[in-house]
Amino acid sequence: MDPAEPELPGDAPGPRPPPSALSEPDAQGHSASGDSGTMSRDTEVDMKEVELSELEPEKQPMAAGGEKNGLVKAKAAGGAEPAAGAKFTGLSKEELLAAAGGRGWARARAALLLLFWLGWLGMLAGAVAIIVRAPRCRPLPAQAWWHRGPLYRVDNVRAFVGREGPLAALRERLDYLSTLKVKGLVLGPIHKNPKDDLAGTDLQQIDPTLGSEEDFNSLLQAARKKSIRVILDLTPNYRGQSSWFLPEQENATATKVKEALSFWLKGRVDGFQVRDVDNLMGASSFLAEWENVIKSSSTDRLLVAGTNSFDLQQLVSLLNSTQDMLLTSSYLLSSNGMGEHMKFLVTQYLNGTAGRWCSWSVSQAHLLTSFVPAQLLPLYQLLFFTLPGTPVFSYGDEIGLQIVTRPVEPAETLVMPWDESSLPDTSRFTGANVTVKGQSEDPSSLLSLFRRLSDQREKERSLLHGDFHALSLPSPLFAYLRYWDQNERFLVVLNFGDVGLSAMLGASALPASASLPAQARLLLSTRPGREEGASLELGALKLEPHEGLLLHFPYEA
Repeated sequence: MDPAEPELPGDAPGPRPPPSALSEPDAQGHSASGDSGTMSRDTEVDMKEVELSELEPEKQPMAAGGEKNGLVKAKAAGGAEPAAGAKFTGLSKEELLAAAGGRGWARARAALLLLFWLGWLGMLAGAVAIIVRAPRCRPLPAQAWWHRGPLYRVDNVRAFVGREGPLAALRERLDYLSTLKVKGLVLGPIHKNPKDDLAGTDLQQIDPTLGSEEDFNSLLQAARKKSIRVILDLTPNYRGQSSWFLPEQENATATKVKEALSFWLKGRVDGFQVRDVDNLMGASSFLAEWENVIKSSSTDRLLVAGTNSFDLQQLVSLLNSTQDMLLTSSYLLSSNGMGEHMKFLVTQYLNGTAGRWCSWSVSQAHLLTSFVPAQLLPLYQLLFFTLPGTPVFSYGDEIGLQIVTRPVEPAETLVMPWDESSLPDTSRFTGANVTVKGQSEDPSSLLSLFRRLSDQREKERSLLHGDFHALSLPSPLFAYLRYWDQNERFLVVLNFGDVGLSAMLGASALPASASLPAQARLLLSTRPGREEGASLELGALKLEPHEGLLLHFPYEA
């Protein structure tokens, strides 16, 4: 052994064979193993390149050869590489920055920025021009609570029968009044009044047969929670022959009324009513004095006066003595029941009152059925709810209540028929359609019509405080238009006749702000069978006997 060569562990002693002395199979096996490893590595590289070539260009990694933006060169068949520049994937960051800094792009950006601001300023100027040239909205008028809905008179509190007394029974029916959208309850008279006895009449004391002071205060509180105001009737001698006693007792009576006003104003009463003022000498001066007492407490309180007169000059004189008093009268009773005459009365009253807020009724206290035929009741409801002013109804008008005489009580004592069990004499009625319960379940009933009209008036400006314009139609038709600024318009057409008629409604004699379209949609009819929402031709509008139509159409500039 050569001393220079170290001895490997485990080697047998003796000389080592030279490399050429290795057997041929061993040499071949070693060579084959090395070639196999080299081919395996080449195959893995080729497969990886194929996989990379199948990826989307933006997902390929940067190659070692310096290709830009993830471009990978895959070997083609035969080992040839793809031609240079075969695929362009964008510019580098440096190239983009260099291109963006050029003069051309700088000018383009400046031009686009200038165009943007010029466009923005142009749109702003156009919007300002539209606002300036657009018609201004008409300012809304100031309105008190009695402008927003009907007044409901309960002159005979005993009609509301209950176990705890009339006032307590009336309190239990406030939910019902809420369904009618009533804004004011005109109550009484309920004060102590021995017949024709001025000394014994006490306007500050409640008749104990009707209820106690606690019952009255409870009624006031419950009504206020339901947004119903209470108007107290202080007509002095309501049980006697003359409401104001004897002529020589007039001043003493007026003094009692004035003292009672101050007393009840402290009890949160919202207004007062006095009736038969046509029998009161010097009524204008007394009404002015009483209104001053009421308004000095609060401008949100109301005075209502009633009269049996239908003389327009006398009515206007009473109204002009006060600021915003409401006046109920028998003025419309002078109508002959034909549309042309009704149109004359309405327009004459509106012109005579010179724009004052009006109220509409057929009397100062009595039921509609006392003066209006049953077939015309729906027309009068439609009329009162759509004329400019406050509609005033007596209890029972909403169901067409008629006078019923009971053997044990005076004539004209009316009991409110809530259901069949409350009817005073069932033999005089033909079914449940005369009761509140029966009509509430019937969508075509008079009560259902009342509720719909009251609801419609409350939410539509044109009906609430809009302008009024009567249309020219032959009798027995009466038609008019209600409109306010740019709000929905409403057209009312009434046929007071006994036969069907056709109305030809045109645009003649109409102001520019109240033009009529060729068609309008039907909101409701007083007779069942009409298709609500249907479009009707105004040039040939057909109405059934005693039918009233409420139509609407949008504002068009």
